[in-house]
Amino acid sequence: MPDTSQLPSVLCWDIDGTLLTTARAGVYALEQASEEICGRRADLSQLATAGLTDAEVAAMVIRSCEVADSAARVNAFLRAYERHLPERLGWRRGGVLPGVVPILDALSTQENTKSLLLTGNTEAGARAKLRHYGLDRYFDSGAFCVGPGDRASIARRAHQLAKETCGPSLRDERIYVIGDTPHDIRCGRAIGARTVAVASGPVSHSALDAAGPWLLLSRMPEPRRFMDLLGLGSAQCGSALAGRDG
Repeated sequence: MPDTSQLPSVLCWDIDGTLLTTARAGVYALEQASEEICGRRADLSQLATAGLTDAEVAAMVIRSCEVADSAARVNAFLRAYERHLPERLGWRRGGVLPGVVPILDALSTQENTKSLLLTGNTEAGARAKLRHYGLDRYFDSGAFCVGPGDRASIARRAHQLAKETCGPSLRDERIYVIGDTPHDIRCGRAIGARTVAVASGPVSHSALDAAGPWLLLSRMPEPRRFMDLLGLGSAQCGSALAGRDG
């Protein structure tokens, strides 16, 4: 088989549940936004938000307050959420998930590999989280929630950005979408990317498996194995590659 490890590759990373956890500190910012925009503090204890875009979450919270989720109100809610998020992140003990930093460090040494963000967060929300947990140095660009639309629309923007970054030689099968929910798997499939699901968030291993990812991981492996599983260049990550563990 031809060696594809040195072909241009782009890894599109989800944030929440994949790179880090805020320990649900964002809920405090959502509650404050609901008070400002809807006139009441929303009860978020029963709302399932994993994998949704910030705009979808905003609309859901607004409706839970029995207020119409107009585009203008969703936009105002998101701006209020963004204002409060940086402070609220310090209210809970979140952190970067195990194995993430070693992998990002290893990827940063790969000349033909680029890491981008593909997230349902707004850009301001994403930057606040990455900055708070010390991951901002790894990502200079990405595709974010900019208003109404599902994750597939964000994935299409990430796909365009990946092509602009690496040029026409980038193959779709060398674009990897890495996330922790079936939403991430579906949005990666929508752009012809290889989908890497990690059971590090609230979705179980079996539920992710049922969604049919290209690769399913129970956790982030050590960097050499991660490179091997994705078929990325490994010269800077050490010599002998460990075997696969899925």
